[in-house]
Amino acid sequence: GNNNCHGKNAASTVIPVPVGTCIKENGDVIMDLERNGEAVIIAHGGLGGKGNQFFLTNEDRAPTLATPGEPGEKRVLYLELRTIAHAGLVGFPNAGKSTLLRAVSRAQPTVAAYPFTTLKPHVGIIQYEDFEQVAVADIPGLIRGAHLNKGLGHSFLRHIERCRFLLYVVDLSVEEPWTQLKHLKFELEVYQSGLSSRPHAVVANKMDLPGSAEKLELLREHVDMPVMPISAKEGWEVGKLIGHIRELYDKDMAQAAEQQKDQSGSQ
Repeated sequence: GNNNCHGKNAASTVIPVPVGTCIKENGDVIMDLERNGEAVIIAHGGLGGKGNQFFLTNEDRAPTLATPGEPGEKRVLYLELRTIAHAGLVGFPNAGKSTLLRAVSRAQPTVAAYPFTTLKPHVGIIQYEDFEQVAVADIPGLIRGAHLNKGLGHSFLRHIERCRFLLYVVDLSVEEPWTQLKHLKFELEVYQSGLSSRPHAVVANKMDLPGSAEKLELLREHVDMPVMPISAKEGWEVGKLIGHIRELYDKDMAQAAEQQKDQSGSQ
């Protein structure tokens, strides 16, 4: 065989993960893989051993001595997958988020007349006439105390971090729908400062129910921004909402392009 050996290098181990994977160690974020093709080295292999060529001397022209390589790094890492979408539907259980996602896209989340039907995020794609596509995520229902990890807690909230803008879905079948908006914003803000103030719209759902018109007026009196009334079940005014989602998307894309331009100019 070949006596002129330098020691063999081991092949790199590559672990494919979905876009949106967050790599953590002891609670600290090492890398957030937000874009397709992004990669990070999370552990280095050990130093290679020495082949017989290393021990070649004038006295020993055919050494048989060799040393093994050293162990590589060992790390315990936590991989957390967060949904990536342009828009996130935020609301309490049974607010009609899944029905709304079905109405604006071809996604088929489970719809039922009881809370917590959605236990994991669903993403639907809105197709526009100019071929632009906007991803909308139906996030699992939130309850009060979610920032303390009650209910689905952090399992819900971590997906909201990925959304560029939010759609607060308010249920007009409850007695005081404006309190839902107040509690939703509180939970998001306590979980992560600034999360509740991301670009957003307020969507008043279930306009097909008796008494919804009166509750809509009361909601508008308690909210200092426009409210978009819809009936996701009947499809009423959903087209107008789809148009508004596009406006939020275009504005967000313009801001992102401006920020990228400023960063390029400062380099």
